Amino acid sequence: MSDDSTKTMWATFATREAADCAVEHLVQQCGIARADVFVEPNADANTAGIKASGGDAVRADAPLHGEIRVSADIARQDLLKAEKAFREAGARSVMAQ
Repeated sequence: MSDDSTKTMWATFATREAADCAVEHLVQQCGIARADVFVEPNADANTAGIKASGGDAVRADAPLHGEIRVSADIARQDLLKAEKAFREAGARSVMAQ
């Protein structure tokens, strides 16, 4: 839950591989605890992204039903660093609230 000192920031990714990379960037570059970073489908259906990557590329049944959303509460002073981490991982869009 965010308060005045934090904002919830999220980004969407085309592949699970890119979303996983974003999680690692947030943990390593921004010092966010892994348990405080959330990965979920950006729509109602479970998904591995909009295109196959990594282990999903060898599967014929990979659930490609939409983008993947990664979110975390970010300290205000780290918002630019977190946005950079998301973009370096291949974010399709980045937002904060």
